Amino acid sequence: MKILTRHPIFPHRQTLISSISFKILRNLGSKRCFSNHSEDTELKDLMEYMDSLKNYEKVGVPKGAGTDSDDGFDLSRMRRLMVRLGNPQSHFKAVHIAGTKGKGSTAAFLSNILRAEGYSVGCYSSPHIQTISERISLGRFGEPVSAKTLNSLFLQIKKTLDQAMEHENGRMSHFEVFTAIAFTLFARENVDIAVIEAGLGGARDATNIISSSGLAASVITTIGEEHLAALGGSLESIAMAKSGIIKHGCPVVLGGPFLPHIECILRDKALSMSSPVVSASDAGNQSTIKGISMLNGRPCQSCDLVIQVERDFKLFLELLDVKLCMLGSQQLQNAATASCAALCLRNLGWRISDGSIRAGLERTFLPGRSQFLTSKETEALGLHGATVLLDGAHTKESANALVKTIRMTFQETPLALVVGMASDKDHVGFAKEFLSGGEIEAVLLTEANIAGGKSRTTSASLLKDCWIQASQDLGIGVVHNEMTNSREVLKNLLVCSASKLEHGTILAAESSLMVSLKVANQILRERIGNQSCVIVVTGSLHIVSMVLAAINY
Repeated sequence: MKILTRHPIFPHRQTLISSISFKILRNLGSKRCFSNHSEDTELKDLMEYMDSLKNYEKVGVPKGAGTDSDDGFDLSRMRRLMVRLGNPQSHFKAVHIAGTKGKGSTAAFLSNILRAEGYSVGCYSSPHIQTISERISLGRFGEPVSAKTLNSLFLQIKKTLDQAMEHENGRMSHFEVFTAIAFTLFARENVDIAVIEAGLGGARDATNIISSSGLAASVITTIGEEHLAALGGSLESIAMAKSGIIKHGCPVVLGGPFLPHIECILRDKALSMSSPVVSASDAGNQSTIKGISMLNGRPCQSCDLVIQVERDFKLFLELLDVKLCMLGSQQLQNAATASCAALCLRNLGWRISDGSIRAGLERTFLPGRSQFLTSKETEALGLHGATVLLDGAHTKESANALVKTIRMTFQETPLALVVGMASDKDHVGFAKEFLSGGEIEAVLLTEANIAGGKSRTTSASLLKDCWIQASQDLGIGVVHNEMTNSREVLKNLLVCSASKLEHGTILAAESSLMVSLKVANQILRERIGNQSCVIVVTGSLHIVSMVLAAINY
């Protein structure tokens, strides 16, 4: 893959602004932000109840909450709730998926593989993009549970939930209650198998109430430095927390690749539980991206996937020219991990053909993961002529993967970023991955409500400071001066036509997402005219949600 080199450091400059720039400033001044997608009115009863609960996605997770220690979440509270509901988790087989990155995509791939074979599948994942019902999909076609079904179930079990809440002195959380609802729904719908994505860590996660008798397989996708404080403060403690989903005698699939000592922690836990291990990153597995093409108006990557496992299980799969709508090497790795899980299930007696694995991989698409907007959607945002890519990357690892995907897909196409992030992320590390990955015309730092609230929102100005720090650490020049928002930056830093041949990345802070998008597009137009260009919206699935809500996706 070709990586572009950066211009050397160049001085900050005072510049001129063209008449068209003044026009956009006037046009944008009154438009402050996108509204969030409103929940279906049929979910009114459920949402009123859920909004009354402690939501750690909104307020942040306490230190040590995901560790298997005295500071960890009280999993016995979840078990008591499930007893009151009749232990619905004992009525279906499950594949349990944990990991720092990739668990949602892996869950989607595996669910679709099983559906392609004809199984009725329940899939539980988080977070959602627009409505909470997206977290639960049911049946052979993978549609989100209907608002009517979800609200009806809630009303049926509300008395039990109220009793549990009283018994637990009001300490049941938003995630605990919704996990209980999902498991109850899977039992009542009599799904053939459930694919369950852990929320945080593994050992003390509310989903980790599945017994070894109910577990078909566990999957650990990756181990990275996210939620460090909540998971013990080190990569090793994160690995220990996530290995908590491994159950006695049940196979575990490792995605990876992992650092050697981290893989040892996972394998040692599996050994202690007498659990056979299948690694999607073994030397015998060969996954390659052959190229990018268009499929139904959207880019897809053509891949070869070969899996040959000799340890613990003997597994083999060869799929050539698989068309993945999920782009990037990380998504190919997720596809390989899901395929290994499917092969494990086949080894255990589940009927899963190679053709179903191919069909499931090819039909998988998740909003907000390397998602390209259509030209109609782009025009609805007022970004005429631009290609818009949405991706919920929010760690330095996912930023690195996104940079590679962008450069593989667009090579030297001019690029602008619009970034909004939660407060508990590595903002500087995230910025460094983009700044060191090739030319960027502009970065607009904006703000996104996290889980519908502002308590975890990072201010645009603080994000800008982090990107300035990242550029200084890397020795890469950026244009920012001391301007505080996009309007001031345009007035003072937008380059006139005479300066187009030599310029740096413009950094600007703007709290409004809509303004940020249009300013990013305007900077690109000022600098490159009518050439093709790309605007990437990233930093959080929550900022992606705001864009999709704006176009009524």
